[in-house]
Amino acid sequence: MFRIPLIAAFLCVAAGANCADTFLTESDPPELQPVLLQMIRDDAVHEELSLTASQIDQVQSALDLVDGPWFRARIRPRAERITEIGQLTEQLRHSLGSILSADQTKRLNQLENQALGTRMIVRDETADTLEIAAETRQRLYGVFRQTDQVVAETQQKLQSGDLDSDQAAAAVRQAKADELEAIGDTLSNEQKRLLAGMNGSAFDFGQIKRMYPKAPELTDRGASWLQGGPLKLADLKGKVVAVHFYAFQCINCRRNLPHYNGWHADYADQGLVVIGVQTPETSAERSAEKVAAAIETEGIGYPVLMDAQSANWSNWSNTMWPTVYLIDKKGYLRRWWQGEMNWKETPGEQQMRQTIEQLLAEQP
Repeated sequence: MFRIPLIAAFLCVAAGANCADTFLTESDPPELQPVLLQMIRDDAVHEELSLTASQIDQVQSALDLVDGPWFRARIRPRAERITEIGQLTEQLRHSLGSILSADQTKRLNQLENQALGTRMIVRDETADTLEIAAETRQRLYGVFRQTDQVVAETQQKLQSGDLDSDQAAAAVRQAKADELEAIGDTLSNEQKRLLAGMNGSAFDFGQIKRMYPKAPELTDRGASWLQGGPLKLADLKGKVVAVHFYAFQCINCRRNLPHYNGWHADYADQGLVVIGVQTPETSAERSAEKVAAAIETEGIGYPVLMDAQSANWSNWSNTMWPTVYLIDKKGYLRRWWQGEMNWKETPGEQQMRQTIEQLLAEQP
C-alpha cells in the first residue's frame, strides 16, 4: 500500500517535541510532523526535484525566514506550536510556489505524502480524495493515538536509560508496523489504490541528512567573550561546530566538560570548533571573574562566551543545563544532547563523537 519512511520513525524523540500531548481530546487529529520544513533543506531532496543552483539558493533564503521561529517553537505548548508551525509551513509553501516549477511542486507534494506515511490520511486533501467518512477518520485517529502512546512511553524509557537506542527504535518500528496493518484493514482496495497513486515513485528517505533548522547565530547582546572569539557561526561555514551551554557551578555541566575538552583536543585539527556558552543560573555564575577562574580550573582550551543576560540561551530556546548542539559544515543543526551524556552508563559521549566524525567526513 504505502510505506512508513525512516524520516517519520523517530521525529518526536529527535526533535524534542512532547509526544505525550499529540492529542488534546479523543476526537482531535494527530499533530502532523512538519515534513516540508524538514525535507526541503536536504541535498537528496534537491537532487530528486532536479533543482538548479539558483533554485537551491532561493530555497535556502526562504528557509532563513522560517528556521529561527520553527526551532524556537519546539518548546511551545501544543496549541501554540501547532499554530505557529502551520503558519511557517504555509509561509514556506508560498515561497516555494514562486521558486519551483509545476512538476517540481507535484513531486514535492508526493514526497510530503510519503514522509507522512500513514499520517497522510489526516491531510484534508487526502481524506477528500479517498472519500473517507468522518466516522472512519475518527477510528483511524484512535489507531494513531495508540502508536503515539507507544512512542511517548518509549521516549521516556530512552531518556531514563531503561531502553537503549536500538531497543527504542525496535519498539517504534513495531508500533508503526501495527499501525500500518490496522490502516490496511480499515481502507478498501479502491482507497488503497488511490492512496498509492498519490505518492508517486518511492523515495529513499534514508538518504536524508539534514532535517533540522540552521543553528541560530550567536549574539553579543549582553554577552562577552572571556576566552577566544569573537566568533560568528556564519564565519565558520565549512567547519563542524559544537556549541554547548553550561553553568560552571552545575555538577551535571561539570561532568560533561571533560568530554568537550576531549573533542577539542582530538578534532580541532580536523576542523571541529568547540564553543562554550556560560549562561548563569546562580548569582555567582553572573560574575565574569568567577567564570574566568572556573575556565582555568577546568582547563578549558576553547572559546567561551559569557551569556550574562541569557540572550543566547533564549535565542536557542534552551530548557536545560547542560545542552550541547552539533552543527554541520553548512550551518545546519544535526544533533543535540540535553543533560549528562553518560548518565546511567548511557553511551552518549561515544554517540556524539560518532556524529562529529561523520560530520567532519562530509563534503561542505
